[in-house]
Amino acid sequence: MKMFLISDNVDTYTGMRLAGVEGVVVHREDELRRELSRVVSDGEIGIVLLTEKFGRDYPEVVQAAKERRVPLFVEIPDRHGTGRSKNFITDYVNQAIGLKL
Repeated sequence: MKMFLISDNVDTYTGMRLAGVEGVVVHREDELRRELSRVVSDGEIGIVLLTEKFGRDYPEVVQAAKERRVPLFVEIPDRHGTGRSKNFITDYVNQAIGLKL
């Protein structure tokens, strides 16, 4: 099972390539949708890393991707830092399992 990165910037892409993770750089919503469709159809990809900017710019696209069971979609901070709220872990668990902690 492989990891794959969909990034909005070359710096994050380059860093992940140095760590052995393949990926692409996209800037527009249509490019993001095309890459998401491609990785979902690739049976070898088990984890897709998305830079957080996509979650801010295209929340409905990212949320729809996260609702899939396979592959697992994970938002990662990019060179601009994290845009996460203070309680993002608790919020994520609440959303994932449907329990309020």
